[in-house]
Amino acid sequence: MRIIVVGATGTIGKAVAKLLATEHEVIKVASKSGDHLVDMSRKDSIENMFREVGPFDALACAAGVARFGPLQELSDEDFQTGLSGKLMGQVNLVRIGMNYINDNGSFTLTSGVLSHQPMPGSTSISMVNAGLEGFVRAAALELPRGIRINAVSPPWVKETLEALGMDSSGGMPAQQVAQAYWASIHGTRSGLVINAKDFM
Repeated sequence: MRIIVVGATGTIGKAVAKLLATEHEVIKVASKSGDHLVDMSRKDSIENMFREVGPFDALACAAGVARFGPLQELSDEDFQTGLSGKLMGQVNLVRIGMNYINDNGSFTLTSGVLSHQPMPGSTSISMVNAGLEGFVRAAALELPRGIRINAVSPPWVKETLEALGMDSSGGMPAQQVAQAYWASIHGTRSGLVINAKDFM
């Protein structure tokens, strides 16, 4: 298969790209480096990326920025960052990508554990993640030509916790999280929110 990995230079995306490359042609896409560049907050940038890449069989997105912080301190701009980047960025990968994806292809987006296990400071991120999961469930009912869509919900990732100087003992290694994306791409079901913890 010809698979686009968006966010291929990030912690999860790098692991997903490495795993998929063992059997498939992987096109690495990110905001600053990779085979192709994309600004997920801009539809024209997404359109240009797909034009450059051409037809593909699957897309996995492990990218998207959202702000973490106390509710009373989050500005409209903070909320908009998550809405434009992580939420509408991934939604538009699907909306525009539908014109380029091959029959029976698949989209795999990324939500996250904070959609159903929120914590203080996660208001914006929890909102965006829950919105993505709702989109995936509904879009699965309408996608044409046998196209599938799922979301992977990763827990805290071990490498991310280590980079933040936090206790990483409860984190899940990125290479294990990547297995959830593999399962989405190689499976047959659509409209799922796949809990990456199932692959520990």
